[in-house]
Amino acid sequence: MKTFLRGSRILQALMLALVLGMAASPLQAERLRELADFAGVRDNALVGYGLVVGLDGTGDQTMQAPFTGQSLTNMLSQLGITVPPGTNMQLRNVAAVMVTADLPPFSRPGQRLDINVSSVGNARSLRGGTLLMTPLKGADGDTYAIAQGNLLVSGAGAEAGGSSVQINQQAGGRISGGAMVEREVPLQLGANGGVLDLQLKESDFGTARQVVQAINNDFGWPVAAAQDGRTIRLQGPADPNDRVNFMARVENLRVTPNEAPAKVVLNSRTGSVVLNSSVTLRRAAVAHGNLSIIIDTDFQVSQPAPFGEGETVVVPDTDIEVEQQEASLMMVEGADLTDVVNALNALGATPNDLMAILEALKAAGSLRAELEIL
Repeated sequence: MKTFLRGSRILQALMLALVLGMAASPLQAERLRELADFAGVRDNALVGYGLVVGLDGTGDQTMQAPFTGQSLTNMLSQLGITVPPGTNMQLRNVAAVMVTADLPPFSRPGQRLDINVSSVGNARSLRGGTLLMTPLKGADGDTYAIAQGNLLVSGAGAEAGGSSVQINQQAGGRISGGAMVEREVPLQLGANGGVLDLQLKESDFGTARQVVQAINNDFGWPVAAAQDGRTIRLQGPADPNDRVNFMARVENLRVTPNEAPAKVVLNSRTGSVVLNSSVTLRRAAVAHGNLSIIIDTDFQVSQPAPFGEGETVVVPDTDIEVEQQEASLMMVEGADLTDVVNALNALGATPNDLMAILEALKAAGSLRAELEIL
């Protein structure tokens, strides 16, 4: 019963906070840079394979991770050092890692990037290690940056006498400014006579129409035209400097987006239930009751008589009881989010029970919203 009440109170507090937050902040105008991006202005993912050295005996065990030894042999051969074939290098201070980074738009050679380093073998910790020069490649296979540097690992651990303790994760680290850009991504904005494409982050025809109206009203002539529910084509200046000023002016325009469609998000792993302000309920009757099974086992000792030949044994006595809470049909209806929350709270359901109720209401046609289950 305590668990049931606690879950109901948490759900009620969560929904009340959501309602108050939405009531206090109705739809407001937002800067266009928060709603859309110019086509081509984006990050590019980079990845590379490298070696971390200088570990204090916490590196890969080469018997279980043979690729670490192979990588080290190849690297040493490039440095003019030949390792005899068949040599079994018992390395404990080296670890094979994957290096990832994001290459921002308009990056130029010589700029620094932050990188993440993650172990791919069985290294216990990368603390104190140094990443050797690692090429970072893009999706086209070309090298765009070179990574190298000392790792910063936030995790820590200790072990002694067969016992160990660990705080956070030690098989990954980060190097701030650990990569240097060697090659830029070609990007020509407005190369086709100054034409630019503005892409909304969320496809919506109403928002696209309002963006077009806001841009054209600000410039005083038809600069923008919607291509579909996401793309808006702009006729920008041909001169690069004027184009930058044009794009900055467009990004700082304020537009009021359309209200998002009604949606309920259910997270089956955490039991979270989130409703947006557009959710409504048509009249429906719901009966909700919990079924609980209680298994109680009492262990008793069977003692034989004095001088008997019997044995003392433990005898389990199991009692199984099934309880079901009484439930009656309750009317639920809500024209806005506040009414919906009050109607659902009146059922006294836990978040997990509420998921099943919402799915049933959706199937019955009462819940006027899209269900998204994570």
